[in-house]
Amino acid sequence: MIPLPLARVAEITSGALNGLADPEAVVRGPVVIDSRAVEPGSLFAAIKGSRADGHDFAQEACAAGAVAVLASRPVDAPAVIVRDVVAALADLAAAVVAELPSVTVVGVTGSQGKTTTKDLLAGLTERIGPTVAPVGSHNNEIGHPLTVLKADERTRFLVLELSARNVGHIAYLTRIAPPRIGVVLNVGAAHIGVFGGREAIAKAKGELVEALPEDGVAVLNADDPYVREMAGRTRARVTWFGRSAEARIRAENETLDERGRASFTLCTPSGSAPVRLRLHGAHMVPDALAAAAVAYELGLPVVAIAEELSRAEPRSRWRMEVTDRADGVTVINDAYNASPDSVRAAFAALRAMGDGRRRFAVVAAMRELGEAGAELNEEFGRIAAGSGLEALIVVGGDAGPILAGAPGAIHVPDTDAAARELASRLAPGDVVLVKGPRAAGLERVAAAVLGGDAR
Repeated sequence: MIPLPLARVAEITSGALNGLADPEAVVRGPVVIDSRAVEPGSLFAAIKGSRADGHDFAQEACAAGAVAVLASRPVDAPAVIVRDVVAALADLAAAVVAELPSVTVVGVTGSQGKTTTKDLLAGLTERIGPTVAPVGSHNNEIGHPLTVLKADERTRFLVLELSARNVGHIAYLTRIAPPRIGVVLNVGAAHIGVFGGREAIAKAKGELVEALPEDGVAVLNADDPYVREMAGRTRARVTWFGRSAEARIRAENETLDERGRASFTLCTPSGSAPVRLRLHGAHMVPDALAAAAVAYELGLPVVAIAEELSRAEPRSRWRMEVTDRADGVTVINDAYNASPDSVRAAFAALRAMGDGRRRFAVVAAMRELGEAGAELNEEFGRIAAGSGLEALIVVGGDAGPILAGAPGAIHVPDTDAAARELASRLAPGDVVLVKGPRAAGLERVAAAVLGGDAR
């Protein structure tokens, strides 16, 4: 973060310093919402959540080195008192970006693949200059400004992931850090129950390209008809990626190895180069192409792009995270989230990795699908049942539709029971897919199988 005196922080956020705050004290970052993450020079943002209220940790944060607390009510510590802490974070982040005119902001959105694309792209931009990108999926109205506030005078690229929980959300995030390059990956059924249909999802995702300036670039998926229509919603120049022949950045000669890792020829207007991904699943190819398209726009040579994509390892947890036990059991931990599209991709990867091996899956029902939830979860069950499994273990009290699609599945009440059931069946050399929504906590099953801690 660029250094800011508390008086300037108060000015930016329309806040007021309390009597304990020194107007000349300088915040040097990081800005944090967890008092345990405080470092000397930090600003502690006291957010009231469902389980804890950050205001209760104000004194603790300042004792650990925070210069002050960004608070919405009086606290017994140096503080900037604001009306709304989350809104104040957005104001502060926007002010920091405005002070960094040499920073190129890249926004990534889509129903699936945002985090993988963001991670791959950050690896590519790091070859050009200092890059700030979120850890994991810090892509909402809190995580987004916290990531932006990590930028300083040395930063050349801000690679940001933008999530939409409703129409207008992405537009809000783009006002915090106006992007010059915007990537739209796809429009799927994730959160369709919140939006009401793919058309509304497309409207929300397209807010990213609407925010681009005339001298910006919209990087769009040529293979997705909803994304293709977004070309008419932007002032920016449009470039295409995908498997389609008309895509400017495309993949040819795709193959999968025995670990489900894709190899392909990366084709660009200035030449081609071979890519051998270390990420698992054919669905990683479009993510790699999207990242490559941005890097190409930034001037990185195609050979360098291919080299970086081929060496990239997963940066974010529980997304097709593949681990082998000493006895040859392979665990595919894809427990971060679940949507109809990611379910199909995960089971396709399981089939590729489980060829000639006994296959198991532990799953939980997808959520936020609205009226289509029962039908889509029943289809989830049919996909799983048709994947040549030795056993399918379904976790939770909302498992009915999955069980209807997979009548032979084993139903267990919780993750502990799932881990026990799976442990009783596994033999050396087996492969296990763990797939479900984040709220189901299925990462605990993967950790139990591997004999570790899910945290």
